[in-house]
Amino acid sequence: MIKGKNILITGGGGFIGSALAEKLVQHNHVVLLDNDFEHNSFAFTKLKGNGYVERIQSDILDIEKISQATREAQIVVHMAAKVGVQEVINDSLNTLEVNYIGTSNLLKSLASNQNCERVLVFSTSEVFGVHAFGIAENGDSILSSVQDIRWCYCISKLAAEQLAFSYFRQKGLPVVVIRPFNIFGPNRVGDHVVLRFILRALQNENLQIYGDGTQIRAWCYIDDFCDGVLRAMEVPGAIGQAFNIGNHHNTITIFGLAKKIIELCGSKSGVDFKSLDFADIDIRVPNISKAIKILDFVPKVELDEGLADTIEWVKENMDAIISYNGHKRAYVV
Repeated sequence: MIKGKNILITGGGGFIGSALAEKLVQHNHVVLLDNDFEHNSFAFTKLKGNGYVERIQSDILDIEKISQATREAQIVVHMAAKVGVQEVINDSLNTLEVNYIGTSNLLKSLASNQNCERVLVFSTSEVFGVHAFGIAENGDSILSSVQDIRWCYCISKLAAEQLAFSYFRQKGLPVVVIRPFNIFGPNRVGDHVVLRFILRALQNENLQIYGDGTQIRAWCYIDDFCDGVLRAMEVPGAIGQAFNIGNHHNTITIFGLAKKIIELCGSKSGVDFKSLDFADIDIRVPNISKAIKILDFVPKVELDEGLADTIEWVKENMDAIISYNGHKRAYVV
């Protein structure tokens, strides 16, 4: 268990950042850096008002604020990023700058921090391209058209990985790279397929699938994922390594996911298919043998159990979730 540390989490107002903070705050001083703490998952947690949590509202591109935030940090978890397919397509310039330059700002600031014990840099499973079945950490990155704007997120993350490992090799910075594979659970808000499906199912409205629904994903529950991240923060052998963190046992097609959510919600919803007007990933299933061996990471929560917990959370917070997104049908169009 990590105790008595000064921990900085960039993107700390987001789903994973706030979930991780909740697990760390009892025994550590946790600093959350984000450009917003009102319109993301932080607003749905118990962190607000906690005396052991410090909030810094700042953009990751503000190098002066980043330098101040990293000065006393012993452990840094860097997950601030521009995310979401439509967000990436609509603002590729900001995606590239936030994901790469933001990471560069952070690593530059940490290079002179003699107290820094560990830096976790969050990448993405998208670095493996459109066909990633049972993919290990040293797998090839194969994208589609080099001109497809969809891949600027992946490219920015892959470049940030290389930058982080360069700081490890040349500056001795204790870097660990984390590649998340489809994380879900309570408190996740925003444009996320599990939340969209649940909200529609609870209102007996047809679930909408982009494409034919044969896309394959492996789903990892948030508690399992945080367990893997916490281990990567402590295990000595993790430094200088990249880890896939996910749950290959929870593998299902998007159509199968839709049908399962309808069943678990006791819903009368059907399924509608919409044309896919952007590049998508056909298969995304991790090989986590390296995380098992080095981190002793073993995900435990099965898909049905995790979905049931998430459904109950949505039921309890539906009005707040809908209000959060601005208008009643924001999540269900």
